[in-house]
Amino acid sequence: MEKIKLEIERKFLVKDNWPQPATGMHCIQGYISANKQKIVRVRIIDDKAWLTIKALKTALTRIEYEYEIPLDDAKILLENLCIKPLIEKIRFIVSEFDNKWEIDEFRGENSGLIVAEVELKEEDQLIKLPDWLGDEVSHDPKYFNSNLVINPYKNWEN
Repeated sequence: MEKIKLEIERKFLVKDNWPQPATGMHCIQGYISANKQKIVRVRIIDDKAWLTIKALKTALTRIEYEYEIPLDDAKILLENLCIKPLIEKIRFIVSEFDNKWEIDEFRGENSGLIVAEVELKEEDQLIKLPDWLGDEVSHDPKYFNSNLVINPYKNWEN
């Protein structure tokens, strides 16, 4: 039997002093299914597309399967099957303390929100946190991208 594919990540808000690279990747994604326990996501980053299936295992760990799909198929799925609004963001990659941070600067309905994620090998893995990170939001479901579709950042009382 094959090993289950897992994604373990922690998520943080980002302060104004983060080291923003000159270029990022344009990302648009939508959800065919977006409930608390499982999601089906379509994502386009620049000129490539993926279909991702995730299921919640623990607060930090999800079962995750991701498959590259044709770009035209992804565009059709985003337009016709995904819950609106779609998630739009620019993703930047920053390496700090031997960790790769994916920093998402949201656009559209979620403009103003900037979140950093780091993938881990184990839930209790110790990592050094850069000083440009703010509060940890790993356990707050309102920061899940799938929930940002249902309750966009622009609707929050900040």
